[in-house]
Amino acid sequence: MRFSKHLVSIIPAMLLVLALFWRAFDPAGLIVDFRTTVFDYYQRLAPREYQPVPVRILDIDDESIEKLGLQWPWPRTLVAEIIARLANAGAAATVFDVVFSEPDRTSPSEVSKIWQRFSQVEDRADDLAEKLAGLPDHDAMLAQIIGQAENVVTGFVLVSENNGAKPRARAGFAAAGDNPRQFLSGDFMGAVPTLKILEDASAGNGSFNFHPGRDLVIRSVPLLFKMGDQLYPSIAAEGLRVAQRARSYVVKSSGASGETALGAASGINTIRIGNFEVPTNATGELPVHFTLPVPERYVPVWKLLADEVDPQLLDGHIVLIGTSASGLRDIRPSPINPVMPGVEAHAQATEQILLGHFLQRPDWAAGAEWLFTVALGLGLILLLARSGAMWSAVIGASAIVLAIGLSWYGYRQHLLLVDPVTPSLIGFAVYLSGSLTGYLRTEAEKKQVRGAFAQYLSPALVEQLAADPTRLRLGGETRDMTFLFCDIRGFTAVSEQFKGNPQGLTKLINRFLTPMTDVILARQGTIDKYMGDCIMAFWNAPLDDPRHAEHACESALTMFARLKLLNAELKAEAEAEQRPFIGINIGIGLNTGECVVGNMGSEQRFDYSVLGDAVNLASRLEGQSKTYGVGVVIGELTRKAAPGWAALELDLIAVKGKKEAVRIFALLGDATEAESQPFKDFTVRHDAMLAAYRAQDWDGVAAALPDLRGIRPDLDGLYDLYQERVEFFRAEPPGESWDGVFVATSK
Repeated sequence: MRFSKHLVSIIPAMLLVLALFWRAFDPAGLIVDFRTTVFDYYQRLAPREYQPVPVRILDIDDESIEKLGLQWPWPRTLVAEIIARLANAGAAATVFDVVFSEPDRTSPSEVSKIWQRFSQVEDRADDLAEKLAGLPDHDAMLAQIIGQAENVVTGFVLVSENNGAKPRARAGFAAAGDNPRQFLSGDFMGAVPTLKILEDASAGNGSFNFHPGRDLVIRSVPLLFKMGDQLYPSIAAEGLRVAQRARSYVVKSSGASGETALGAASGINTIRIGNFEVPTNATGELPVHFTLPVPERYVPVWKLLADEVDPQLLDGHIVLIGTSASGLRDIRPSPINPVMPGVEAHAQATEQILLGHFLQRPDWAAGAEWLFTVALGLGLILLLARSGAMWSAVIGASAIVLAIGLSWYGYRQHLLLVDPVTPSLIGFAVYLSGSLTGYLRTEAEKKQVRGAFAQYLSPALVEQLAADPTRLRLGGETRDMTFLFCDIRGFTAVSEQFKGNPQGLTKLINRFLTPMTDVILARQGTIDKYMGDCIMAFWNAPLDDPRHAEHACESALTMFARLKLLNAELKAEAEAEQRPFIGINIGIGLNTGECVVGNMGSEQRFDYSVLGDAVNLASRLEGQSKTYGVGVVIGELTRKAAPGWAALELDLIAVKGKKEAVRIFALLGDATEAESQPFKDFTVRHDAMLAAYRAQDWDGVAAALPDLRGIRPDLDGLYDLYQERVEFFRAEPPGESWDGVFVATSK
């Protein structure tokens, strides 16, 4: 017993020492990966809010390539026209996120080479070559336009192989403190530069390389690169410099005046670009606080060439020319966008500099994280020895919440990146080691419950029983609820497309059920079960939902909207595969009423479900949607519980299996539709037709039907039904005792 008491402190202490060692050296890079993942989640939860600044992306998108009908790379004459149009629009800087590393293949001199090589008539080839030689060179024309614009930044790619190529540096560098070259990432020995004639004419020249993480996600934009002893800027930095007509950069590193490094060469601190002081990480990269995709950031090239761009969108702007076209392979993942065009990272970095909006990991962050880790670990060790596992769990959980809360507060309020992961993991490890015996005992009890019931209860109920065994009983409660049944119409015709391909049919059903389920769950609904291609759902259980009828109506209408999108996708796929397309059509029934909800079943097996007459009626109403030719049929109680929705009375009907008649309605729209004057007028005319029908005024019904048809084409099937009934009742009158109730003979 004495040994065990000391062991409670010894094991956590050993783990604390090992964890601190791991924290200091991080041999596998796991700490950095954990920290990066947390910061990525922060960006997803609270991305930077887009604020308009003078930065635009001139996008070489798929639409532009299609409209211009030209394969990339485009003729340099067209590129020259783009630069000229931007200059005329008042762009402050034109920045290329593309490299022009080879002569223009459409240039006369290049065309002449091709002609001479493949022509079979030597005299004609020589004659054409002589004529082509007299035409202006496209690259020279582009260089002339670049020189006239005086604000163009060309781009290049740095590579690890020594290929002898060296880009031209267009700006100078001044360094304060330690030599910044020792801190820069990347071992670059060569480059793929833009043609010298274009570099010489440009006002700036920068690299568009990135240093993505091990997962290839772009989280920062480098502002500086090195190749040998030469420093180069990025295109983001060059665009900002050229826009300000600045000539050089000032790089401040550890050891510079006003920079605290405690004698250590800790890295680059800031880079001055004209009037902007840009804080960076130690390797000269700017951590990017990404926004969600914003269409306002982009201007398609074709619109510029077609004079469909407001000049104010470009006047005074830094314009980065890049591509979002999928075939040009410049798609990069970011923390919040897995398919971000690479040029957007440079654009967002430039936006942040102009806004003075910088994510920073301060110098004191590592020390603060270390001290917090030690204090948390020692505190838990002392608490475990004195108070046991319960209070240790409370304190440990509180410490983790505190670490994450402080980190989140720093991010949201001050754009600081402070690591909450390491203190949380170490605190959790110390707690687990000290309370291992109790934890294993608790888990053993839970495993016993799972082993006893897992074979005949659903996994969800097993977990509930493990947490609260008193719930292992039959029974339920009576609630007023709304029920939804949805079924695919003509499913046999749809399934015939997949003869011999059951996996394809399963995939189709899953593609249908997934968005339908998302719609229901997003509106507080509960999925009761799937029955092949049918969905059963309900509202107001297990959680209270005072607006359950309205949420059910909203779900039904939204399901049709989502189905329209799915059918469009399926049609496109069918056309691409050159096979017939049969769209999915559905019918929905909604009903409201009291039922019993709870654990239904037998002593051997039960599930959380519903039971009652209102449920059965909802199923019958779904079946009647096909009879009446409408998408959604709702019961009278649903209509009363959701009076603001656009609904039209269909009939008095005794559904199959019931003698009592119910009033049913077609759900046609939301409150906006219900309040519209055309719908109100239409409802009055429709109700008058129904009144004439129930009064056995067959002539009045027949006279009203032509006027009603065509107003809403989705109801023409309903009026065809009433036309058939009028003709039938004229031949066989129902008699004076008829109460207008239609008795359904099918489900």
